[in-house]
Amino acid sequence: MSDFDLLVTGGRVVTCDGEAADPLGVIDDGAVAVRGGQIAWVGPAAELGAARATEVLDAAGGVVMPGLIDPHTHLVFAGSRVDEFARRMAGEDYRAIAAAGGGIKATVRWSREASDEALFEAAAARARRLRAFGVTSAEVKSGYGLSTEHELRHLRVARRLQTEGLLQVTTSLLGAHAVPPDVERGAYVDEVVEQMIPKAAEEGLADACDVYLDDGAFTRDEAARILGAAKAAGLRARAHVGQFADLGGAELMAELGALSADHLEAVSEGGLRAMAEAGVVAVLLPGAWRTLRQEAPDAARMRAAGLRIAVGTDCNPGTSPSVDLPMMAALAVRDAGLTLEEAVLAITRHAATAAGWDDRGRLAPGLRADLAVYDERDPRALAYGLGGVDARAVIQGGVVTRERVPSPSPLW
Repeated sequence: MSDFDLLVTGGRVVTCDGEAADPLGVIDDGAVAVRGGQIAWVGPAAELGAARATEVLDAAGGVVMPGLIDPHTHLVFAGSRVDEFARRMAGEDYRAIAAAGGGIKATVRWSREASDEALFEAAAARARRLRAFGVTSAEVKSGYGLSTEHELRHLRVARRLQTEGLLQVTTSLLGAHAVPPDVERGAYVDEVVEQMIPKAAEEGLADACDVYLDDGAFTRDEAARILGAAKAAGLRARAHVGQFADLGGAELMAELGALSADHLEAVSEGGLRAMAEAGVVAVLLPGAWRTLRQEAPDAARMRAAGLRIAVGTDCNPGTSPSVDLPMMAALAVRDAGLTLEEAVLAITRHAATAAGWDDRGRLAPGLRADLAVYDERDPRALAYGLGGVDARAVIQGGVVTRERVPSPSPLW
């Protein structure tokens, strides 16, 4: 009888569970043993002894890491906004395009018209590409339905990504993404509070509620009402905050004990400190600030405030059409000033906290056995290589779901 179900050995184990001197917790020539879908043992391979395993995966000198976690995605949508992107790159303002019926509202039209199966197949294709980069868990928002019927429909599609074994998923109801053109603003906020949130909670379709709290979107008072109702219904809070203007969203997230505040290009020092004191994670979204040609948030300000920092793809059709999470970490280093070590933690340990998970994002006994193996010899290469650093092997709940031949020469 085997001691373990799976043994991953022959590589540098990056626990993402280290101390200040070694925040990545690297174990040279380490091993990870799995039993019953959980990590049973982590440490130097020499200390494992003559343990037996049903399956052995040789990391071939590469790095063995926690499966990556994307804490901010909009995977469920239909249609392409490539024409709109061309207009923006020619100088048209994103908010002006949205006011003229483009932007989020254009995707809403196409997503309402798409069948459940078409929405799922499109989302599944994006999920498979995320997994190819080593992502094993992701937060997935609704937000392109903007009616109770369609928001719930899109949440069901998001839940199916996990049911079908593509990714572990936590879902966020983002009914307050924009006001639909066919509904009066106050009436729509009423619908989100009185219908959408109760039904999503009752059906178990959402784990959290999100609001786009910004200039041209929803106000602080509207966000407070929506997220207050969500918390009363048992949902966690998170929000898009300060992408264009500081409306006090960071402080509100602190008051609500939110999981995260995301974007943060325009947030005061006081807002950052309030978030840190309340344990709210800062989620940076480089794809959006790059596409919109904005100045990136300053990681030094966040570091000084004591914030934990995560990074997400913000995968969406308008401002961040990407599923390359390591590349986003690399952009956060270049644009926002994260260290390479901070960037690795931003897509593992801190991303897990931002998404609401405490059983993953690190390699430690008792945690879920989600791992990613890379050909690279240095874990910092994930945030050094500017895109294209994919996983050689992916393990989800102790099961190897992706494996390819090791590269004889790592890219970086």
